[in-house]
Amino acid sequence: MKITMRTKLGMLASVVLVFVLIQLFPVETKNPPVERDVPASPAVKSVLRRACYDCHSNETQWPWYSRVAPASWLVAHDVREGREALNFSTWNRYDTEHRIESLAESWEEVAEGEMPQWFYLPAHRDAKLSAPDRALLRTWAISRRSKAGLRDDED
Repeated sequence: MKITMRTKLGMLASVVLVFVLIQLFPVETKNPPVERDVPASPAVKSVLRRACYDCHSNETQWPWYSRVAPASWLVAHDVREGREALNFSTWNRYDTEHRIESLAESWEEVAEGEMPQWFYLPAHRDAKLSAPDRALLRTWAISRRSKAGLRDDED
């Protein structure tokens, strides 16, 4: 079956129309206020801001594609899930046990190479964690646990 030029133009027009119509369903890209930031040294804070804050804080830097559907839906979904899992901007809401669990889980995901997520890195190359970055985060997570009275081998 041969596809005519008229059919191709009709299909293209349909795709363009759908793309235009989905722009009528924007997502919220407004950041809530920061209540209280996580206490950390400037060096740790720098790594967290560079590699974690876009999804795990109320200081998300929304890139241009976060305003164009359907990419905007995916970005907003990832930020929403990231904030639900751990939000450094609402650290004050977490009790000590939750803070320690969050740090332990976060470090585990960093150590296993699951964070930052693979699909985030191509557009955010500066978020890639180097070995010194990972070592710094590990030391910080362990020190926070120690301050709470837990040893590194406790869960």
